[in-house]
Amino acid sequence: MTLISALADCWLGLCRKAPAFRASPTGNPDQHEFSYEDRPDGVSGGPGTIHRGAGAILSGTRTLIRNRHLFWFTFLAGLVLAGHILAQGALLFAGGEGGHVLILSPVVTFVLEFPTVFCLLFLIAGLVLSLSSDKEEPVHYLHALTKVKPFLGPLLLWSVILALAGSLLFTTGLHLAMLNPAWYRPFNIFGALSGFLSVVLAQFPFSWSLEPDVYFPSGGAFASSGATLKLALLYALIFSAVNILLFILTLFVVPLIVLERMQLKEAILGSFGIMKKIRGEVGVFLLSLGIIVFAVSITFLLFQFTGIDQVSVEPGHTHISSTNPGMAWIAFGLLYILALSGFAFVVATVGGIATLDLYQYARGRGTVQ
Repeated sequence: MTLISALADCWLGLCRKAPAFRASPTGNPDQHEFSYEDRPDGVSGGPGTIHRGAGAILSGTRTLIRNRHLFWFTFLAGLVLAGHILAQGALLFAGGEGGHVLILSPVVTFVLEFPTVFCLLFLIAGLVLSLSSDKEEPVHYLHALTKVKPFLGPLLLWSVILALAGSLLFTTGLHLAMLNPAWYRPFNIFGALSGFLSVVLAQFPFSWSLEPDVYFPSGGAFASSGATLKLALLYALIFSAVNILLFILTLFVVPLIVLERMQLKEAILGSFGIMKKIRGEVGVFLLSLGIIVFAVSITFLLFQFTGIDQVSVEPGHTHISSTNPGMAWIAFGLLYILALSGFAFVVATVGGIATLDLYQYARGRGTVQ
Protein backbone atom coordinates (compact mmCIF):
# COMPACT_ATOMS: atom_id res chain seq x y z
CA MET A 1 0.00 0.00 0.00
CA THR A 2 2.95 2.32 0.61
CA LEU A 3 4.07 2.02 -3.03
CA ILE A 4 0.53 2.50 -4.39
CA SER A 5 -0.03 5.52 -2.15
CA ALA A 6 3.30 7.04 -3.16
CA LEU A 7 2.59 6.60 -6.86
CA ALA A 8 -0.90 8.04 -6.49
CA ASP A 9 0.33 11.05 -4.51
CA CYS A 10 3.04 11.85 -7.05
CA TRP A 11 0.84 11.33 -10.12
CA LEU A 12 -2.15 13.26 -8.83
CA GLY A 13 -0.04 16.06 -7.38
CA LEU A 14 -1.05 15.44 -3.76
CA CYS A 15 2.42 16.03 -2.29
CA ARG A 16 2.51 18.07 0.88
CA LYS A 17 4.71 20.81 -0.58
CA ALA A 18 4.37 22.63 -3.85
CA PRO A 19 6.95 21.94 -6.55
CA ALA A 20 10.06 24.10 -6.52
CA PHE A 21 11.43 24.90 -9.96
CA ARG A 22 15.08 25.37 -10.78
CA ALA A 23 16.02 29.00 -11.32
CA SER A 24 12.66 29.79 -12.86
CA PRO A 25 11.21 32.88 -11.20
CA THR A 26 8.07 32.84 -13.32
CA GLY A 27 7.33 29.16 -12.70
CA ASN A 28 7.10 28.31 -16.39
CA PRO A 29 5.16 25.02 -16.66
CA ASP A 30 7.39 23.86 -19.49
CA GLN A 31 10.47 23.98 -17.30
CA HIS A 32 11.95 20.72 -16.05
CA GLU A 33 10.20 19.83 -12.82
CA PHE A 34 12.23 19.22 -9.69
CA SER A 35 10.22 18.90 -6.51
CA TYR A 36 12.20 18.80 -3.30
CA GLU A 37 11.83 18.78 0.40
CA ASP A 38 14.83 19.64 2.57
CA ARG A 39 16.39 16.72 4.39
CA PRO A 40 19.36 17.30 6.68
CA ASP A 41 20.96 13.88 6.60
CA GLY A 42 20.72 13.19 2.87
CA VAL A 43 21.05 9.45 3.48
CA SER A 44 19.18 6.75 1.60
CA GLY A 45 16.59 4.68 3.38
CA GLY A 46 13.47 5.21 5.43
CA PRO A 47 9.83 5.09 4.42
CA GLY A 48 10.31 7.68 1.68
CA THR A 49 12.78 5.60 -0.36
CA ILE A 50 10.12 3.95 -2.53
CA HIS A 51 8.35 7.29 -2.85
CA ARG A 52 11.48 9.04 -4.09
CA GLY A 53 12.57 6.25 -6.45
CA ALA A 54 9.16 5.89 -8.10
CA GLY A 55 8.51 9.63 -7.93
CA ALA A 56 11.61 10.33 -10.01
CA ILE A 57 10.15 8.20 -12.83
CA LEU A 58 6.78 9.95 -12.68
CA SER A 59 8.45 13.36 -12.60
CA GLY A 60 10.60 12.35 -15.57
CA THR A 61 7.52 11.24 -17.50
CA ARG A 62 5.77 14.57 -16.93
CA THR A 63 8.92 16.45 -17.92
CA LEU A 64 9.18 14.51 -21.19
CA ILE A 65 5.53 15.19 -22.02
CA ARG A 66 5.91 18.93 -21.34
CA ASN A 67 9.20 19.25 -23.23
CA ARG A 68 8.63 17.27 -26.40
CA HIS A 69 11.90 18.39 -27.91
CA LEU A 70 13.51 15.81 -25.60
CA PHE A 71 12.12 13.12 -27.91
CA TRP A 72 15.07 14.02 -30.12
CA PHE A 73 17.17 12.12 -27.58
CA THR A 74 14.85 9.12 -28.01
CA PHE A 75 15.10 9.28 -31.79
CA LEU A 76 18.87 9.77 -31.97
CA ALA A 77 19.58 7.04 -29.41
CA GLY A 78 17.43 4.70 -31.49
CA LEU A 79 19.45 5.57 -34.59
CA VAL A 80 22.68 4.80 -32.73
CA LEU A 81 21.51 1.32 -31.75
CA ALA A 82 20.08 0.69 -35.23
CA GLY A 83 23.44 1.61 -36.72
CA HIS A 84 25.15 -0.77 -34.29
CA ILE A 85 22.87 -3.64 -35.36
CA LEU A 86 23.39 -2.90 -39.06
CA ALA A 87 27.17 -2.75 -38.59
CA GLN A 88 27.15 -6.13 -36.86
CA GLY A 89 24.88 -7.56 -39.54
CA ALA A 90 27.17 -6.28 -42.30
CA LEU A 91 30.22 -7.89 -40.67
CA LEU A 92 28.40 -11.17 -40.14
CA PHE A 93 27.11 -11.16 -43.71
CA ALA A 94 30.50 -10.26 -45.20
CA GLY A 95 32.29 -12.84 -43.05
CA GLY A 96 30.10 -15.70 -44.23
CA GLU A 97 30.37 -18.84 -42.12
CA GLY A 98 33.18 -17.30 -40.09
CA GLY A 99 31.32 -14.07 -39.43
CA HIS A 100 30.52 -14.90 -35.82
CA VAL A 101 34.22 -15.55 -35.16
CA LEU A 102 34.97 -12.10 -36.57
CA ILE A 103 32.42 -10.46 -34.26
CA LEU A 104 33.91 -12.20 -31.23
CA SER A 105 37.35 -10.71 -31.89
CA PRO A 106 38.17 -8.19 -29.12
CA VAL A 107 39.56 -5.72 -31.67
CA VAL A 108 36.50 -5.88 -33.93
CA THR A 109 34.22 -5.71 -30.91
CA PHE A 110 35.97 -2.57 -29.66
CA VAL A 111 35.70 -0.96 -33.11
CA LEU A 112 31.94 -1.55 -32.98
CA GLU A 113 31.54 -0.67 -29.32
CA PHE A 114 33.51 2.58 -29.13
CA PRO A 115 31.46 4.75 -31.54
CA THR A 116 28.25 3.39 -30.04
CA VAL A 117 29.26 4.25 -26.48
CA PHE A 118 30.66 7.65 -27.44
CA CYS A 119 27.50 8.64 -29.31
CA LEU A 120 25.34 7.58 -26.36
CA LEU A 121 27.47 9.52 -23.88
CA PHE A 122 27.34 12.56 -26.17
CA LEU A 123 23.54 12.34 -26.33
CA ILE A 124 23.28 11.89 -22.54
CA ALA A 125 25.48 14.95 -21.98
CA GLY A 126 23.14 16.94 -24.22
CA LEU A 127 20.17 15.72 -22.21
CA VAL A 128 21.82 16.84 -18.96
CA LEU A 129 22.61 20.29 -20.36
CA SER A 130 19.11 20.68 -21.77
CA LEU A 131 17.51 19.92 -18.41
CA SER A 132 19.96 21.96 -16.34
CA SER A 133 19.62 25.35 -17.97
CA ASP A 134 19.21 28.35 -15.65
CA LYS A 135 17.22 30.21 -18.27
CA GLU A 136 13.51 30.84 -17.89
CA GLU A 137 12.77 28.84 -21.03
CA PRO A 138 14.05 25.26 -21.35
CA VAL A 139 16.94 24.84 -23.77
CA HIS A 140 16.01 22.91 -26.90
CA TYR A 141 17.72 19.53 -26.92
CA LEU A 142 19.38 20.01 -30.32
CA HIS A 143 20.75 23.37 -29.15
CA ALA A 144 22.03 21.75 -25.94
CA LEU A 145 24.02 19.28 -28.04
CA THR A 146 26.05 22.19 -29.42
CA LYS A 147 27.19 23.00 -25.87
CA VAL A 148 28.75 19.59 -25.24
CA LYS A 149 32.00 20.55 -27.01
CA PRO A 150 33.91 21.64 -23.83
CA PHE A 151 33.36 18.18 -22.34
CA LEU A 152 34.39 16.10 -25.36
CA GLY A 153 37.80 15.26 -23.85
CA PRO A 154 36.52 13.55 -20.68
CA LEU A 155 33.63 11.98 -22.60
CA LEU A 156 36.03 10.59 -25.20
CA LEU A 157 38.29 9.09 -22.54
CA TRP A 158 35.30 7.68 -20.67
CA SER A 159 34.03 6.16 -23.93
CA VAL A 160 37.36 4.39 -24.45
CA ILE A 161 37.26 2.95 -20.92
CA LEU A 162 33.64 1.80 -21.20
CA ALA A 163 34.20 0.37 -24.69
CA LEU A 164 37.25 -1.58 -23.52
CA ALA A 165 35.41 -2.91 -20.49
CA GLY A 166 32.33 -3.79 -22.54
CA SER A 167 34.36 -5.47 -25.28
CA LEU A 168 36.31 -7.59 -22.81
CA LEU A 169 33.15 -8.60 -20.96
CA PHE A 170 31.34 -9.44 -24.20
CA THR A 171 34.09 -11.46 -25.88
CA THR A 172 35.33 -13.20 -22.72
CA GLY A 173 31.81 -14.05 -21.58
CA LEU A 174 30.72 -15.52 -24.91
CA HIS A 175 33.98 -17.43 -25.43
CA LEU A 176 33.64 -19.01 -21.98
CA ALA A 177 29.97 -19.72 -22.67
CA MET A 178 30.93 -21.62 -25.83
CA LEU A 179 33.73 -23.55 -24.11
CA ASN A 180 31.58 -24.03 -20.99
CA PRO A 181 34.30 -25.36 -18.65
CA ALA A 182 33.07 -27.07 -15.50
CA TRP A 183 34.30 -24.33 -13.16
CA TYR A 184 32.45 -21.67 -15.17
CA ARG A 185 29.04 -23.33 -15.39
CA PRO A 186 27.64 -21.86 -12.14
CA PHE A 187 28.59 -18.37 -13.43
CA ASN A 188 27.62 -18.84 -17.08
CA ILE A 189 25.46 -15.71 -17.26
CA PHE A 190 26.27 -15.06 -20.91
CA GLY A 191 25.32 -18.59 -21.90
CA ALA A 192 22.03 -18.33 -20.04
CA LEU A 193 21.28 -14.91 -21.57
CA SER A 194 22.20 -16.06 -25.07
CA GLY A 195 20.06 -19.19 -24.72
CA PHE A 196 17.10 -17.23 -23.38
CA LEU A 197 17.25 -14.63 -26.15
CA SER A 198 17.64 -17.36 -28.79
CA VAL A 199 14.48 -19.10 -27.58
CA VAL A 200 12.57 -15.80 -27.47
CA LEU A 201 13.62 -14.91 -31.03
CA ALA A 202 12.80 -18.43 -32.23
CA GLN A 203 9.30 -18.25 -30.75
CA PHE A 204 8.71 -14.63 -31.71
CA PRO A 205 5.44 -14.58 -33.71
CA PHE A 206 6.69 -11.80 -35.98
CA SER A 207 10.01 -13.40 -36.91
CA TRP A 208 9.07 -13.23 -40.58
CA SER A 209 9.21 -9.44 -40.29
CA LEU A 210 12.93 -9.81 -39.52
CA GLU A 211 13.62 -11.73 -42.74
CA PRO A 212 15.27 -9.51 -45.39
CA ASP A 213 14.39 -12.19 -47.96
CA VAL A 214 10.76 -11.10 -47.63
CA TYR A 215 11.50 -7.59 -48.88
CA PHE A 216 13.87 -8.48 -51.73
CA PRO A 217 13.62 -10.84 -54.71
CA SER A 218 14.62 -14.44 -54.03
CA GLY A 219 18.27 -15.07 -54.83
CA GLY A 220 19.19 -11.38 -54.66
CA ALA A 221 22.00 -9.73 -52.75
CA PHE A 222 20.26 -10.37 -49.42
CA ALA A 223 19.33 -13.99 -50.01
CA SER A 224 19.44 -16.19 -46.89
CA SER A 225 20.36 -13.19 -44.74
CA GLY A 226 17.54 -13.69 -42.23
CA ALA A 227 19.69 -15.82 -39.92
CA THR A 228 22.46 -13.22 -40.16
CA LEU A 229 20.16 -10.39 -39.12
CA LYS A 230 18.77 -12.39 -36.19
CA LEU A 231 22.28 -13.27 -35.03
CA ALA A 232 23.24 -9.59 -35.27
CA LEU A 233 20.13 -8.71 -33.26
CA LEU A 234 21.04 -11.35 -30.67
CA TYR A 235 24.57 -9.99 -30.30
CA ALA A 236 23.25 -6.41 -30.17
CA LEU A 237 20.87 -7.33 -27.33
CA ILE A 238 23.75 -8.92 -25.39
CA PHE A 239 25.89 -5.86 -26.13
CA SER A 240 23.06 -3.67 -24.84
CA ALA A 241 22.81 -5.70 -21.64
CA VAL A 242 26.55 -5.24 -21.04
CA ASN A 243 26.35 -1.50 -21.75
CA ILE A 244 23.32 -1.07 -19.49
CA LEU A 245 25.21 -2.80 -16.68
CA LEU A 246 28.20 -0.49 -17.13
CA PHE A 247 26.00 2.61 -17.30
CA ILE A 248 24.15 1.56 -14.14
CA LEU A 249 27.38 1.01 -12.22
CA THR A 250 28.57 4.50 -13.23
CA LEU A 251 25.19 6.22 -13.34
CA PHE A 252 26.23 9.75 -12.35
CA VAL A 253 29.57 10.12 -14.12
CA VAL A 254 28.22 12.22 -17.01
CA PRO A 255 26.24 14.65 -14.78
CA LEU A 256 29.33 15.17 -12.62
CA ILE A 257 31.50 15.85 -15.68
CA VAL A 258 29.00 18.22 -17.27
CA LEU A 259 27.50 20.02 -14.28
CA GLU A 260 30.34 19.95 -11.76
CA ARG A 261 33.12 20.08 -14.39
CA MET A 262 34.98 17.31 -12.61
CA GLN A 263 37.88 15.40 -14.06
CA LEU A 264 37.11 11.84 -15.07
CA LYS A 265 38.71 10.21 -12.02
CA GLU A 266 36.86 12.53 -9.65
CA ALA A 267 33.60 11.94 -11.51
CA ILE A 268 33.93 8.15 -11.28
CA LEU A 269 34.66 8.28 -7.54
CA GLY A 270 31.89 10.83 -7.05
CA SER A 271 29.42 8.62 -8.91
CA PHE A 272 30.19 5.68 -6.63
CA GLY A 273 29.73 7.97 -3.63
CA ILE A 274 26.33 9.14 -4.85
CA MET A 275 25.26 5.56 -5.63
CA LYS A 276 26.15 4.55 -2.08
CA LYS A 277 24.33 7.55 -0.64
CA ILE A 278 21.01 6.92 -2.42
CA ARG A 279 21.30 3.22 -3.20
CA GLY A 280 17.73 2.60 -2.04
CA GLU A 281 16.23 5.19 -4.37
CA VAL A 282 18.40 4.03 -7.27
CA GLY A 283 17.37 0.42 -6.65
CA VAL A 284 13.65 1.28 -6.70
CA PHE A 285 14.16 3.47 -9.76
CA LEU A 286 15.98 0.77 -11.76
CA LEU A 287 13.63 -2.01 -10.65
CA SER A 288 10.59 0.03 -11.67
CA LEU A 289 12.00 0.78 -15.12
CA GLY A 290 12.92 -2.88 -15.59
CA ILE A 291 9.43 -4.06 -14.66
CA ILE A 292 7.84 -1.58 -17.08
CA VAL A 293 10.02 -2.64 -20.02
CA PHE A 294 9.63 -6.35 -19.26
CA ALA A 295 5.84 -6.10 -18.92
CA VAL A 296 5.50 -4.38 -22.29
CA SER A 297 8.07 -6.58 -24.06
CA ILE A 298 6.14 -9.80 -23.33
CA THR A 299 2.99 -8.49 -25.01
CA PHE A 300 4.04 -10.53 -28.05
CA LEU A 301 2.62 -13.52 -26.16
CA LEU A 302 -0.82 -12.09 -26.91
CA PHE A 303 -0.28 -12.83 -30.60
CA GLN A 304 -0.27 -16.39 -31.86
CA PHE A 305 1.13 -17.40 -35.23
CA THR A 306 -0.34 -20.74 -36.33
CA GLY A 307 1.62 -21.30 -39.55
CA ILE A 308 4.35 -23.38 -37.88
CA ASP A 309 5.43 -26.44 -39.90
CA GLN A 310 8.16 -27.98 -37.76
CA VAL A 311 9.97 -27.38 -34.48
CA SER A 312 13.41 -28.87 -33.83
CA VAL A 313 15.21 -28.52 -30.52
CA GLU A 314 18.96 -29.00 -30.28
CA PRO A 315 21.31 -28.29 -27.37
CA GLY A 316 21.37 -24.52 -27.03
CA HIS A 317 19.30 -23.94 -30.18
CA THR A 318 15.63 -24.03 -31.12
CA HIS A 319 14.62 -23.84 -34.79
CA ILE A 320 11.06 -23.25 -35.95
CA SER A 321 10.19 -23.54 -39.63
CA SER A 322 7.00 -21.98 -40.90
CA THR A 323 5.25 -20.90 -44.06
CA ASN A 324 5.01 -17.29 -45.15
CA PRO A 325 2.12 -15.78 -43.17
CA GLY A 326 1.35 -13.12 -45.77
CA MET A 327 2.25 -9.48 -46.15
CA ALA A 328 -0.50 -8.24 -43.82
CA TRP A 329 0.96 -10.21 -40.88
CA ILE A 330 4.50 -9.18 -41.81
CA ALA A 331 3.52 -5.50 -42.01
CA PHE A 332 1.74 -5.71 -38.65
CA GLY A 333 4.79 -7.40 -37.15
CA LEU A 334 7.06 -4.68 -38.47
CA LEU A 335 4.85 -2.01 -36.89
CA TYR A 336 4.83 -3.97 -33.61
CA ILE A 337 8.64 -4.22 -33.58
CA LEU A 338 9.00 -0.49 -34.28
CA ALA A 339 6.46 0.39 -31.57
CA LEU A 340 8.15 -1.88 -29.02
CA SER A 341 11.59 -0.48 -29.83
CA GLY A 342 10.26 3.08 -29.66
CA PHE A 343 8.70 2.42 -26.27
CA ALA A 344 11.99 1.04 -24.93
CA PHE A 345 13.82 4.20 -25.98
CA VAL A 346 11.10 6.42 -24.51
CA VAL A 347 11.58 4.59 -21.20
CA ALA A 348 15.33 5.14 -21.56
CA THR A 349 14.68 8.87 -22.03
CA VAL A 350 12.50 8.97 -18.92
CA GLY A 351 15.26 7.11 -17.10
CA GLY A 352 17.81 9.72 -18.13
CA ILE A 353 15.60 12.55 -16.87
CA ALA A 354 14.88 10.70 -13.62
CA THR A 355 18.60 10.08 -13.12
CA LEU A 356 19.17 13.82 -13.11
CA ASP A 357 16.36 14.19 -10.54
CA LEU A 358 18.09 11.69 -8.27
CA TYR A 359 21.44 13.39 -8.86
CA GLN A 360 20.01 16.74 -7.74
CA TYR A 361 18.56 15.12 -4.63
CA ALA A 362 21.82 13.36 -3.79
CA ARG A 363 23.77 16.61 -4.05
CA GLY A 364 21.89 17.81 -0.99
CA ARG A 365 19.18 19.85 -2.69
CA GLY A 366 16.19 17.95 -1.29
CA THR A 367 13.96 14.95 -1.75
CA VAL A 368 12.38 13.92 -5.03
CA GLN A 369 8.62 13.93 -4.62
